[in-house]
Amino acid sequence: MRRHVLIGRLGHLDRVTVPTGAGEVATRLDLVTTNQRLDFGIGRALDDLAQLGVFPTEVGLDLLVLATHVHAADTRVSRQTESQDSWTREIRLVVPVSDTERWTDAVASLTRMLNFLTGDRWLIEFRPRPNAFATAVGPRPRRSAAIPFDSLGLFSGGLDSLIGAIDVLEAGATPLLISHAGEGATSKAQNTCFEVLRKHHSQRPFDRLRLWMNFPKNLVRGVPSEDTTRGRSFLFFAVGVFAGTGFGGDFTLRVPENGLISLNVPLDPLRLSSLSTRTTHPFYVARWKELLAALQIPARIETPYWDKTKGEMVRNCTNPTLLRQLIPSSMSCSSPTKGRFHGRTTEHCGYCLPCLIRRAAIETGVGHGTDPTSYKERNLEARVLDTRQSEGQQVRSFQFAIERLRARPELARLLIHKPGPLSDESPSRIAALADVYHRGMEEVAAFVAGICARPR
Repeated sequence: MRRHVLIGRLGHLDRVTVPTGAGEVATRLDLVTTNQRLDFGIGRALDDLAQLGVFPTEVGLDLLVLATHVHAADTRVSRQTESQDSWTREIRLVVPVSDTERWTDAVASLTRMLNFLTGDRWLIEFRPRPNAFATAVGPRPRRSAAIPFDSLGLFSGGLDSLIGAIDVLEAGATPLLISHAGEGATSKAQNTCFEVLRKHHSQRPFDRLRLWMNFPKNLVRGVPSEDTTRGRSFLFFAVGVFAGTGFGGDFTLRVPENGLISLNVPLDPLRLSSLSTRTTHPFYVARWKELLAALQIPARIETPYWDKTKGEMVRNCTNPTLLRQLIPSSMSCSSPTKGRFHGRTTEHCGYCLPCLIRRAAIETGVGHGTDPTSYKERNLEARVLDTRQSEGQQVRSFQFAIERLRARPELARLLIHKPGPLSDESPSRIAALADVYHRGMEEVAAFVAGICARPR
């Protein structure tokens, strides 16, 4: 195992010496291009927001710079080669910010959040920006038009985020949607869904900020990249808050995710920590609220579907006709490009955990046999699925968890605590979480009931 430190630099004159400890591998993260423009999509995001009349604060920019460090470390430091247990990495970040005192006050919340989100051990340090970048956000023009947006919403291209966007637009809101341009299938889903929404609500001045961020494969010399991307959620939230700080006052960031996925209760005893994502878990969202308070950012984070299953989201969508039109364009699959090795186009696999929940939800919310999505494995009942292969692993795990829950329904109140603490939640909300978990599992149960999965 090796400990890694990423040291952010703002320009060629930023030459502050950062000591490294014994056994620590240092990597320089150059945040400014040769033409003095902020790199990794940050400068472009500032320009895109300026075109919309939105000018983030310096602390908002600090947050995006921090998220850039987190995303770089998360995607360019291999868990397999750089940790003792093939999962837990030790990562230190040294981040240049505009207000070191404010950020130092937020370190405890930030560290607790990242440790929980990624399963790694993070050490975050802040230092002042160099003088040349003491102010990095352009001033808001005196005669600029009023900002047309009344809220922000995460827009990933998945089914939940699509429903979230449809619902707020149908309610008359004018959101600024937030996207991160990831791999091709997700980007295509985001673009297609957004363009249809814009055409459908052509009289509404809502818009989208799309961050493009990627790093060289050899950013950390001699170390393979990492594809688990458990920290991507931090970048996604940070982009939303970064943009929201340009609203000039209080703002709301909506995170549309169903309750079953947010909890992500392990399906079997072996599915713990490294195998369970925590991207919208209640504990993680609570830490975001804590962080924003420490940074004095007047933001409110809402998870409007925390007590709804995915099927209930589909069934209760406020424009079901538009939703049905866009269902095949949305992307939920965890590995939509896996079929390319067999000469297939990008599509849902049909059998990963997100695909199974998606398929169950569409059957619940729209009706049996009505799912227009293209799946690599369209009919999971056509043959026996091999549980030694990915095609059958999640199906059997769901069947196991459903059998256990039906035998002892009272386990729901215990199992929801497995993915992480619920210490921020009231007793009534914990009861509601147990209920949405139970209902969500029953949704999936109806879908996988006729599927046979066993070792072959």
